[in-house]
Amino acid sequence: MGENVGSERSRAAVVVLVPFPAQGHVTPMVHLAAALCCHGFRAVVALPESGGAANFSAIDRAMEETMLPSFEALLRTHNVAFVVSDMLASWAIAAADRCSVPVAGFWTGMLATYDFICSAPELIRRRLISSSGIPLAVGGVGSSTSSISEALPRLTTEDLPWLVGDLNSQMARFAFWQRAINRWAPLRWLIANTFSGDAGAAAATLRVFRVAPLEPAAAGGGASSFWEEDSSCLRWLDAHPPASVVYVSFGSWVPPIGGDLIAELAQGLETAGRPFLWVMADDWRSGLPLRFLERWSSSTSSLGKVVKWAPQMAVLRHGAVGCFLSHCGWNCTMEAIRCRTPLLCYPVAGDQLINCRYIAEAWKIGVRLESMRRGALEEGLSEVIGPAGDGLRRQLAGMSEEIFGEDGKETAAKELMAFVEDVRTAVDATEEEHLHLQLCSL
Repeated sequence: MGENVGSERSRAAVVVLVPFPAQGHVTPMVHLAAALCCHGFRAVVALPESGGAANFSAIDRAMEETMLPSFEALLRTHNVAFVVSDMLASWAIAAADRCSVPVAGFWTGMLATYDFICSAPELIRRRLISSSGIPLAVGGVGSSTSSISEALPRLTTEDLPWLVGDLNSQMARFAFWQRAINRWAPLRWLIANTFSGDAGAAAATLRVFRVAPLEPAAAGGGASSFWEEDSSCLRWLDAHPPASVVYVSFGSWVPPIGGDLIAELAQGLETAGRPFLWVMADDWRSGLPLRFLERWSSSTSSLGKVVKWAPQMAVLRHGAVGCFLSHCGWNCTMEAIRCRTPLLCYPVAGDQLINCRYIAEAWKIGVRLESMRRGALEEGLSEVIGPAGDGLRRQLAGMSEEIFGEDGKETAAKELMAFVEDVRTAVDATEEEHLHLQLCSL
């Protein structure tokens, strides 16, 4: 696991960062590590030495069983100043607490999602969900636990992030979140990969630092993608008129949505008559219409192109892209806002449902796609591409400037500096306490 920290005290204080090993979690953690290095820390990112299947439960179990012993040994035998742990890697928070090492949590999404998850005990008390997390009532969960302000969307039990898969899977995910919530108790700081306008309350006992945008440039130009990017799609985009192409990507983590739905989407894209660029991993290709890949995997067709992975920021910045058909993962959402690309939303699971509500109902920078049927897809595309999407683009321009403009970057930098100053004070106090205990034992 990870890099050898060394047994001697480093000139720069060492921080160990523990991401959940999925692309959408590793990327912002790497950017945070680079930002902390700019503040004089030596950052070590702890990741498994080998990858496996993208199975949430299997990864969670493997991390705790395999990484925990070596991680705890590292904390006990090396001079680690503090730990930053992904909130999904809650085992690392508990380990740091046992080793008396200061620990900060890193939340990779909206604080609204964090608040919603933390409201689970209240939802159980109000008998809106069972003790296993399964909804007992249909409809709203109430503004006291789900709404941040009147201007933001009212979330319902349909948006609960653990309602993924069959009943057993849903209960297992709810148990995961309950265990995580209990392990979050020792946290003093919460670093959130979100912007100052995200008014999520979080816990009253936490100091919350909204540090987005974490600039990719801070990572020193090194790539953090798990997959090889196919840059041929950029040359393909060059041949298309401005704002004409539908970019389709469901990210790196979403499992296939089913052969029937994939077939409907493929047929809908072909018949819509708009050029499309579709990022499609191998496991998504089951159910495609006959010879679909033969038609669209080359660069010779002007109507469509299929690639396994794309340089997404470069694609979204390209003038030919007119909209982004997305699952609404948080990183994809932030990238679309940065590049001012309207979103056509098809959330699948987890925080994507909450993100979609904000995109379509609160921020009005996208439209929800209710189904993959041909008529629904064509209607959705007509709402985001062309003159009908002008309102979305105006909203995007304002939001992009608010978050990624100079004022937004300055606010994020101040938030990160406030965390750095606070954690340095805590680290100094911890070192003084350890020194005092050592002297007393002499």
